[in-house]
Amino acid sequence: MKRAAALLTTFALVGCTNTTVNTSTPAPALKLVSYRSCDDLLSQVRQAAERSVGPYGFTNGHPMLYSGATDSRAIAPPAAAAEGAKAAPVQGQDYSGTNTHTAGVDEPDLVKTDGKRIVVVLESSLHVIDAATKKETSRLPVDPGAYQILLHGDRVLVLSRAAGKVEPFAADSRVAPGYYAQATKLQLIDLSGMPKQVGEFRIEAELVDARQVASTARVVVRNGPAITFPMYRQNLTDDQRLADNRSLISVAPIEAWLPAYTADGKSGRVDCNDVSIPETFSGTSLVTVLSFDLAGASLSEAEPTAVFADGDTVYGSGANLYLAHDQRWRGWRGPTMWNDPKRTDETEIFQFDITSPKPAYVAGGKVPGWLLNQYSLSEHDGVLRVATTTSAPWDQTQKSSSSVYSLRRDGGSLEKIGSVGGLGKGERIYAVRFVGPIGFVVTFRQTDPLYTIDLSDPTRPRVVGELKIAGYSAYLHPVEGGRLLGIGQDATEQGRVTGTQISLFDVGNLADPKRLDQHKVPRAHSEAEYDPHAFLYWPAAKLLVVPLNNEALLLRVEATTLTELNRISHRDGQIRRSLVIGDTLWTIGHNSVMASTLDGGQRLATITL
Repeated sequence: MKRAAALLTTFALVGCTNTTVNTSTPAPALKLVSYRSCDDLLSQVRQAAERSVGPYGFTNGHPMLYSGATDSRAIAPPAAAAEGAKAAPVQGQDYSGTNTHTAGVDEPDLVKTDGKRIVVVLESSLHVIDAATKKETSRLPVDPGAYQILLHGDRVLVLSRAAGKVEPFAADSRVAPGYYAQATKLQLIDLSGMPKQVGEFRIEAELVDARQVASTARVVVRNGPAITFPMYRQNLTDDQRLADNRSLISVAPIEAWLPAYTADGKSGRVDCNDVSIPETFSGTSLVTVLSFDLAGASLSEAEPTAVFADGDTVYGSGANLYLAHDQRWRGWRGPTMWNDPKRTDETEIFQFDITSPKPAYVAGGKVPGWLLNQYSLSEHDGVLRVATTTSAPWDQTQKSSSSVYSLRRDGGSLEKIGSVGGLGKGERIYAVRFVGPIGFVVTFRQTDPLYTIDLSDPTRPRVVGELKIAGYSAYLHPVEGGRLLGIGQDATEQGRVTGTQISLFDVGNLADPKRLDQHKVPRAHSEAEYDPHAFLYWPAAKLLVVPLNNEALLLRVEATTLTELNRISHRDGQIRRSLVIGDTLWTIGHNSVMASTLDGGQRLATITL
């Protein structure tokens, strides 16, 4: 116990009964298989897709088509100033940046700052605000689907979702009314003078996520095969419909799976030589990693690397990029697929080496269960830690349980080397945070067990402590002094949520975690519960800011207490984000940006967007 506590204190927190799972029979690894030519690749892909298709197409319809739903999930400061000029502001010291999973790995969001200016994307416009004068200096129209940006020096990468072009490779295919394919559009904006677009890239695939290290942005997109199946086939049996669908797949060209793109007006397509295939795959989805140098002249070079997988969750460790997906949408398995006791609840994980300009797919692996989000993944000393819950998230049988697995790369495989299970039986994971060799897991159904896990020996991870409290934390954030902040919901003894609950935990002794204080706001909710980009903790002022209904709640985080300082509201709508530059707190809403003193007591400026 003392050893685990000592490990925790060395990290300064920046970023029960113990059950060990038998790892003697690991899940099959996702090894790559080779293909000799594009024709050989096409043959293997067709076979996989034919196995996955059902009488009404792929599971839940065409994986490339959506009826307007968007993904709720839903990225380094410039180089030092020239000699003789004032030194550039330093993130974390002079200003706060986007709250991200991994230090040095930025994530896309609706607002970015370099300590001198604030850049916001909002309703088809890119707004630039000067932090010193507290005035908007310029705005530029961008794509209507724009909702996230990345910033490097004088360059902004605008990420947009766009309507795709549905061109099915079958003469008798028709697309269902109200459905459309998703595409991704990227715009590179130069801010060195009046903002102007200097590059544009569009690909016929939906945007999954992105990560940025220094000036390099890795954009992850996903597409299904451009094969639509006949809608109206009355008087046919399911076997006949299935035979028809497989017939359509059998004549589809490789172009049906490889997405087309335009880069600064020049057309292209992901090449079959850029594609990897695992030993088992569905043939219903291709994930492509695109790489762009934001310091470059344009977006003409995308360096695509693709793998036949789904890819719902993206995690970047710096040197590696991980893509993970579960089995919810993977191919047709019959009308009783969710009630089939033999079905496999597992998550597949794909590792890409991103130390070179072009990413390289290097390894894959599987673990039982489902991920919560990217915080369920964490790499430390060459070991990937993964937290999952067995049973589908909607399963009401109360047979669920959660585990943490350790995986290490062995050749082309991510091999399971250790695990600990039995966490929250009958519950599911609501929050995960790994800090160096320590892990924290929150499960919930009626009460909130916070588990502390020692991962210093990745082959023998072990639960060290457990704290049961009412409600749950949906996001955990490490702070100095061996403590954790938790943002979530309070709940009754029966598990009914009652409003926002912010908790301060002492985890300096892993064997005996304690809650030091809590702050409750009845009937409230916070965007930070499901999007950590909405969370701000500024250590220099011990300031915690979270959006709360239509306000921003300001708390001071003392050694053992949480004290409310103020609440900030915008007259014209909900507050989405907050950031600190020097001694000014900025809050960003739907229609305005406001500057205030750090304690929120005085309004300094309001900028209408």
